[in-house]
Amino acid sequence: MIVVVCPGQGSQTPGFLEPWLQNPAFADELRAMSEQSVTDLVTAGTTADAETIRDTALAQPLIVAAGLLALNALFSDGRRAAIGGIAGHSVGEITAAAGAGVLSTAEALTFVGERGRAMKAAAALTPTGMSAVLGGDEAELLARLEELGLEPANFNGGGQIVVAGALEALTALAADPPAKSRVVPLQVAGAFHTRYMRPAVAHLTEVATGLRPQDPSLPLWTNNDGSTVADGSRFVDLLVGQVSSPVRWDLCMQSFADAGVTGIIEVAPAGALVGLAKRALRGIPSVAIKTPDDLPAAYALIDHQA
Repeated sequence: MIVVVCPGQGSQTPGFLEPWLQNPAFADELRAMSEQSVTDLVTAGTTADAETIRDTALAQPLIVAAGLLALNALFSDGRRAAIGGIAGHSVGEITAAAGAGVLSTAEALTFVGERGRAMKAAAALTPTGMSAVLGGDEAELLARLEELGLEPANFNGGGQIVVAGALEALTALAADPPAKSRVVPLQVAGAFHTRYMRPAVAHLTEVATGLRPQDPSLPLWTNNDGSTVADGSRFVDLLVGQVSSPVRWDLCMQSFADAGVTGIIEVAPAGALVGLAKRALRGIPSVAIKTPDDLPAAYALIDHQA
C-alpha cells in the first residue's frame, strides 16, 4: 500500500520551484494557482529569498501550491487508483484534502490563503515562538512544558516534539531541558498549533462556511488523532481546529504502519516527512518528489506495487 504525504510549513527553500517552471505546463498551472490564491507564487518559488518565503502568509499557499503541482503529476496516467491513502502535516493537510477530493483546487488555495493571513495576524498579537525538542523522555518533557506554560505543537515521531509558547519560557526550557534532550529554536513567526492561534480559528470557522466539501475518495488520515476520516465536512472542521491543536504526526505514521504501508511518496517541497518516516517506519521504501526529475522514481514505486 502506497501512502502519499504532504509536507508542512518550513519545508520551502529559496528557488525550489525553478525546476518545475522549466516545464510550460507546470508554469501555466502555477500561474493559475497564483490567481486563485491572490499570491505571486511564481516569484515566491523562484527568486524570493529565504526571509521572504518564511512569511506565514506567503509560505502556506506556496507549500500547498507546490504540493498540488506534484500531486497532479503523480496522479496522471491513472496512477491515483493505485494509491492506498493520503495525509498531510499541518498546512499539508489542505494539500491532502485536495488530493483526496474533499476540496477543489480553488477551495484549497482560497482556504490556505485565509489560513496563512489569519495565523500571521494571530502571531502578531503576542511575541511567541517554537522550538524542537530532540530526545529525552516524553512524560518528563510534557510535565516541564506545563510548568513553563508551554504547549506541545507537533508530535513528529522519531523522538522529536516541537513545543511552542512565550519566548521567555522557551528560553527557560533551553536553559534547563529534560534529561538527554536537546532544544533547538525554530525560525518561525509564532506559536502555531497552540492557544495563541484561537483568533485564527474563529476566522477560519467563518471561511469554512463558504466551502462545499465532498467525502474523500481516498483513505485520508487526520493530524487530530491519526485516524481516517470518511466525512468531508468533518475533515474541514478538523482542518479549522488543527490551527490551535497539536499535530499528531506520530499517530499518523503509526496508522500507516497498522494499515500495512509498503511505500511512502512525499510531494513537493519534499524531504522532511520522508526523513521522519525513515526513523519511525524503518525499511519502508520512500521517494521525495523535490523536482520533476524525481517523478520517475515515484512512478516506479507505484507501478512496482500496483
